[in-house]
Order: sequence, then structure tokens, then C-alpha cells
Amino acid sequence: MAQGGCLAGKVVVVTGAGRGIGREIALLAAAEGASVVINDLGGSADGEGADKSVAAQVVDEIAKAGGRAVASGDSVADPQGAERIIKTAIDAFGRIDCVVNNAGILRDRIWHRMSTVDWDAVIKVHLYGAFYVSKAATPYFKDQESGSFIHFTSTSGLIGNLGQANYSAAKMGIVGLSKSIALDMARFGVRSNCVSPFAWSRLIGTIPTDTPEQKARVERIQNTMTASKIAPICVFLASDLSRDVTGQVFAVRKDEIFLMSQPRPLRVAHKDGGWTPQAIAETVLPAFKSAFYPLDRSADVFNWEPL
Repeated sequence: MAQGGCLAGKVVVVTGAGRGIGREIALLAAAEGASVVINDLGGSADGEGADKSVAAQVVDEIAKAGGRAVASGDSVADPQGAERIIKTAIDAFGRIDCVVNNAGILRDRIWHRMSTVDWDAVIKVHLYGAFYVSKAATPYFKDQESGSFIHFTSTSGLIGNLGQANYSAAKMGIVGLSKSIALDMARFGVRSNCVSPFAWSRLIGTIPTDTPEQKARVERIQNTMTASKIAPICVFLASDLSRDVTGQVFAVRKDEIFLMSQPRPLRVAHKDGGWTPQAIAETVLPAFKSAFYPLDRSADVFNWEPL
């Protein structure tokens, strides 16, 4: 492990670090000198079950390479669990410098078939989980006047996707959460950014492959967009190399890094005395219609082969 790496002396908490993207972030963070808390409940892709060995295996891997890591099996969806995750970092390493909110589950359903159970489960892990863990770390960041939050969003929310209303809503909520943290905590030198990954993981593995097009898409993701491609930007954002970067949304796809747009006005219409529904139809609609967004999905916007 790199004693003089860009994260030397820092302590990083990575949620959902037992497999996939989280594991790769944890391994690279340790290789760059960080002490890492490997948080993973060890559940299935839809959030069922628990297996403490999942996090322990990553800790062992880091230790064998000469790094420092400890395991945490607490759930991010529980506020007391989130407090214990951060306390694990403090107890083991004496401080906390970065939180990577990566933990997630999927329960995809087409909208008219989505249950409140599936809605609640996904919102609690993704959105509530990001809130709980970030909130638990905030007093330490505030007191030391430094720290970095890295939250995982998705183009399913930023752009759109079929059958993922729960996931999309959670991931857009995380963007708003991140921006609010960035604004509120800037005075204390604390940063907050989002990363939207394109990578093969257990969650991507739940994508249907019922058609040749779907099968080809999943094979392309599995073969070219590996989880290790996501780790470098996360380690960058965790380090002091990104000391001036906050409130941003990045996407990573293979060797491409995108800075994603944030909502801003596209058109404006004004009418003295105000509008009637009829006047909106007659004047505003024709003026605005050319700028309306179509019902794009993520694959429609990112429609070229990954580079």
C-alpha cells in the first residue's frame, strides 16, 4: 500500500464496500494510503439477508496487501446503524475524512405494479441511507473544518429509465441532498459531490435480458465497463486534490468522465397582467415546445459505444 499516496493519513468510510463498485473504491483508497471502513450488510441485490463475511473478506484482502481496514455490518437504512458505522471509523482510526455513500439495492417494477414495500425499501437504503450516514459524519467534519462526501446517483434518475420509479426518485433526491450539503457546509471547508457510474455490478445484473438488444447491452457493460473504472474519481474526490470541487455531478463510463448538467432555465415567457390557460396554450406552448425534452432513457442519451 502507498504510504505517500493521495489519501495518506486519511480515513474513508465506504458503504456497500463488500462487492462491486464499493469494493473497488475501498481497495484503491487503501492502496492510496487511506485507512478504510468496509461497510456492508452482506445482503442480496434486493436487500434481503445478511452475511458478515462479505465485508470481512475485503478487510482481509486489504490487510494482506499491507493496508489498514476494519469491517462494519450495520445497515445504512437505520439511523443508529449509521451512527455505529461512523463510530467504527473513530474508534479504529481516530478520525473520519470521507464518506462514500455507495450502498444500494434494486427492486425494479413497472410503475403500475410497484408496491409501497418496494418503494420504501429502495428509498430507505439509497436516500435515507445517504442522509443518515452523512448526518452522522457531519459533526466530525464541522469540528475539523474538512471532509468530503461522495454520493452515488444514477442516470436512471438524471435522465430516466423504465421500471425504476423508486430507484430514480431516490437517486434524484440524493443529487438535491448533495447540493444542499455542499451549500450548507462550504463555510466549514466540507465538500459534497455526486458520481453516476456505468459499471457491471450485482445491481446491473438484475437488468432484464429478454430481447437481443437488452442482452447485447448487458454483455457490453459486463465486458468493458468494469467496477474498477469508477474508483479513481472517487479517490480523487476523497483526496485534497479535489479541495476546490464541490456541488458537482460526475458520470463515469469506462474511460470517459462526464460533468453532468444541472437544471437551469431554458426559455422564458412574460405577459403583462398574467396568463390564462388559453393564452399559455396559444403563446407559451409554441414558444417552448422545441425545447421540450423527449421521453429519453439513459441508453438513448449515451448512445455511443463506451470509450
